[in-house]
Amino acid sequence: MTLPPHVRLVEVGPRDGLQNEKRPLGLADKVRLVDDLSAAGLEYIEAGSFVSPKWVPQMADSAEVFAGIRRKPGVVYAALTPNLKGFEAALEAGVGEVAVFAAASESFSQKNIDCSIAESLARFVPVLDAARAHGVRVRGYVSCVLGCPYEGEVAPRRVAEVARELFAMGCHEISLGDTIGTGTAGKARALFEVVGREIPRERLAGHFHDTYGQALANVYASLLEGIAVFDAAVAGLGGCPYARGASGNLASEDLLYLLNGLGIHTGIDLDRLIAAGERICAVLGRDNGSRVAGARRGAS
Repeated sequence: MTLPPHVRLVEVGPRDGLQNEKRPLGLADKVRLVDDLSAAGLEYIEAGSFVSPKWVPQMADSAEVFAGIRRKPGVVYAALTPNLKGFEAALEAGVGEVAVFAAASESFSQKNIDCSIAESLARFVPVLDAARAHGVRVRGYVSCVLGCPYEGEVAPRRVAEVARELFAMGCHEISLGDTIGTGTAGKARALFEVVGREIPRERLAGHFHDTYGQALANVYASLLEGIAVFDAAVAGLGGCPYARGASGNLASEDLLYLLNGLGIHTGIDLDRLIAAGERICAVLGRDNGSRVAGARRGAS
C-alpha cells in the first residue's frame, strides 16, 4: 500500500503526558507548553482533562489552561471528558473537541475505571448525545489494543468490537492505543486489518507507547495499512503506570523525524517542537524522552 502523503499528529503531551508526571506543573507552564506546541505547527492538541481532581490532580486546572492559552486559528484544542459532568465543564471552557475512552480488556477496564467495558460504553451515551446537540465532535480511545497487563494478548476482534461500538455511537475518529507498549509491527498491521473491516481506515488512528522500543516500527507498519493519524507526546512525556519500566508515549519529535524522512507532510516545524520539549523537560526536571532531541543536543 502507498504511504499517505499527509499525516496528522495528535499531540497528547499536555494531557496524557502531564497527568502521569510525578512533579506537578504550574498553570503558566502548562499554558506556555500548549502555546509552544501550536506555534510549532501542531493542529490538534489535547490540552487538558475534565475529570475528578481526586483521581487526576494534575488536570485540576484544565479550565484555567483553556482560558489562558492563545488560540491559534485552525488548531483544535481538545480535552478528555469521561462523563456528562466533564463534558459540561469542557463546553463551558470553550473546548473545541472532546474525547472518551474505553478498553479492549475487561480486566483493565475493571481495574482502571472500576466498571465493565459495556458499562463504560453506556456512560458515554449521554456525552455523545450532548456533544451532538452542541455540535462538538467526539474522539474515541480504545486502550490495551495490543496487550493487557492483566490478560496478556488481546484479540483484534475484541478491539474491533469496542471500536465499532464507539463509532456507532458517533465518535468521528477512533484511536487504538498500545497502552503497555508490547505491540510489534506485524501485530499492528494485523490489528488495523481487522478493525479496518469495521471502520473506514481514514477514521482510525494509532497511539503507541515505546516501552519496548517498538513505537516507530508500529507507526511505519500502520502507515502501510493506510493509517494517517497518530498520537504522540512532546519529549515522550508520561508513562504507563501498569508496565514496569514503561517509557511512556512515543515522542512527537521522533515521530516527526520519521515522517519527514519519508517525505510525508505534517506542517510541523521540528526545531520548534524540539525547543518546546526541551523547555518543558527543564521545568519538570526530567530527562527528555525524545531520541531526536538527545541527538541534536549531543551534536551541538
